[in-house]
Amino acid sequence: MEFLFDLTANGLLVGLMYSLVALGFVLIYKATSVINFAQGDLLMFAGYAAAVMTGGHGMPLWAMVLVLCAGMVVLGFVLERGILRPMVGQPVVSVIMVTIGLSFVLQGLVTIIWGASTRELALPVRFEPYIVGPVYISPINLVAAVIAILFLIGFGVFFTRSRLGVAMRAVADDQQASMVVGIKVPRVFALSWAIAGLAAAAGGIIWGNQIGVDTFLALVGLKVFPVVILGGLDSIGGAIIGGLLMGVIESLAAGYLDPLVGGGTKDFIPYVLMILVLFIRPYGFFGHETIERV
Repeated sequence: MEFLFDLTANGLLVGLMYSLVALGFVLIYKATSVINFAQGDLLMFAGYAAAVMTGGHGMPLWAMVLVLCAGMVVLGFVLERGILRPMVGQPVVSVIMVTIGLSFVLQGLVTIIWGASTRELALPVRFEPYIVGPVYISPINLVAAVIAILFLIGFGVFFTRSRLGVAMRAVADDQQASMVVGIKVPRVFALSWAIAGLAAAAGGIIWGNQIGVDTFLALVGLKVFPVVILGGLDSIGGAIIGGLLMGVIESLAAGYLDPLVGGGTKDFIPYVLMILVLFIRPYGFFGHETIERV
């Protein structure tokens, strides 16, 4: 039972980090109905920039965070205005292919600018675990979970209390009706990409510290995709709950199944679960079913 508590607690902490990355997928899909397959590459780009600023230039952590967040917001605006906006009205497959192409462009850019070697992104966090009863908690996992919680709370307040947040929710519900009442839908599209860039900045710092910064960091986006499917592509709450569930499932698989089969189960269990969810509820457990009448 103590082993179960330990796995569950640490799984929840990792799940919060998944939720933060999944939020970038959900924000763009809710506003634009586009699945952004380059979200993981935005996270990778942010991780490289953070590692270079702290390691190469010796920038203080607080300054790096401010510069990185501002830069990723600007990058989000630029990508939406220069690449995605000209694709408005085009077939969905064309837009998806553009985001896939964007992911390869970002991978090529970081290799050209910063090289392909793995970089370290160190945070001033202790190494010794905290011990709470039977649970051993990694300090970096705890710090990362706190950062994820703060960002998720901030996004929640933004969506429920600010005018721009309410406008984004309106556009997500009905773009044509939003235009009728005076909401500038293209501006909302750009804002969704900017906020997704901000989520990528936070995810890049967290995951870059966890697994190192190289081009493989982009795979976090693909690893988080089952979380988005589980919760629902258009559900912010679903992204949070889906991330928590996936983190716990991965942790339990690593603790109980890996010793039996020699390891590796936590890497494919999320995708097995994703396939099962697609069979049962293709729009996710918390997504909205869309019924089209002809």
